[in-house]
Amino acid sequence: MSVELITFLFFGSLLLFLMLGVPLAFVLGGVSIIFLYFSMGAVSFYIVASKFWESMTNFTLIAIPLYVYMAMLLEKSGVAQALYRMMHLWFGGMRGGLAIGTVAICAIFAAMSGISGAAVVTMGTIALPRMLERGYDTKLSLGAINAGGGWGILIPPSIPMVLYAMISEVSVGRLFASGIGPGILLFVLVSIYIGVRSWLQPSIAPALPVEERGNFAEKLRSLRAVLLPIMIVVMVLGAIFGGLATPTEAAAIGVLGAMIAAVINRQLSVEVMRNSAIATLRLTALIMWILFAAHAFSTAYSTLGAHDFIQDLVRMIPGGKWGAFIFMMFVLFVLGMVLDPVGIMLITLPVFLPVVEAHGFDQIWFGVIFIIMMEIGYMTPPFGFNLFYIKGVAPPGVTMGEIYSSVVPYVIVTLIGILFLVWFPDIALYFPNLFFGKE
Repeated sequence: MSVELITFLFFGSLLLFLMLGVPLAFVLGGVSIIFLYFSMGAVSFYIVASKFWESMTNFTLIAIPLYVYMAMLLEKSGVAQALYRMMHLWFGGMRGGLAIGTVAICAIFAAMSGISGAAVVTMGTIALPRMLERGYDTKLSLGAINAGGGWGILIPPSIPMVLYAMISEVSVGRLFASGIGPGILLFVLVSIYIGVRSWLQPSIAPALPVEERGNFAEKLRSLRAVLLPIMIVVMVLGAIFGGLATPTEAAAIGVLGAMIAAVINRQLSVEVMRNSAIATLRLTALIMWILFAAHAFSTAYSTLGAHDFIQDLVRMIPGGKWGAFIFMMFVLFVLGMVLDPVGIMLITLPVFLPVVEAHGFDQIWFGVIFIIMMEIGYMTPPFGFNLFYIKGVAPPGVTMGEIYSSVVPYVIVTLIGILFLVWFPDIALYFPNLFFGKE
């Protein structure tokens, strides 16, 4: 059987079962094992098991449950409520101020946790009802929370970045540092969009009444709310970039910081720790099963000869390296609408990374753009995770149609951010070179 036909049957089977609704881990693992068995026999089981064992002994993987646990504790620590009160006082007096303040809190939350859902659920619970009560446009508010929540996987620390670093074998620390510049860029672009639109359409994001803006003394007192987030960010990122701890060790420091924040806000209890641990176990187990299936996929992918065939296919795309780049971004955008970002990463990276290397793209720079595309995947319909997170906590009157349509302008703004990174790659590479030196 020709490699072209095998590749077609292999990927066709994956897509077929995914469209039928079979869970990703079962599709990736099951189809890969079946194809491997018929091509190599029983030895295929040993190859997959040995590769999985090699991965499971990787020290970097410990960071995943630690960053998840830190995010779960922060969600219940009371930090977000204090931050929102501070943003309410300082930004509420300007048009669109509450929305801009909300995305600022999302950026701060992103710098404290490594997942997307924490900021979306927290801000959907705290900020969304308050914005709607004060006459803010529903779609503007929903989109701001969806877009800002996605930065949890871009601004370090980030669990998908840990996985990317494992697969691509690049430095986790350099990859973390590369997310700082693009994170600031996207925050600025989204804030400009909200500010300009609020100025052109004052009715969609009115300024707060004078009596709700607080006096200067209240504003100063509210600044205490940023002390705990700054403490956590300094503990985690300071330890990494200062060379005091690896990203994995810094995850444990982050858990300690989240516990301290919960204690200070009198939110830490056995119940909170237990619920956070259970949520962490569920999410980590899901990631591990997908990771196991991905190892079976990558083994089958290379063994069946699809690896070289697809690379040659991508290289034949017109437009040279930028044609290949646009094609890869298009594939990620489409897959982001229907698949889990972790699954997309584990399916596409074995295909894309050799192409990236062959065309001379910087793997750190490409990694940041890849993560931003995963961020877009979190907020694009029909199956973007953030859409369902926010639906779960939104007021009863908010429809799924409003949530779907709210993300369109924010997706466009994020794609504009990617264009900036293409034109000015130093936005992503400045901080890695500053902290770790040029490679």
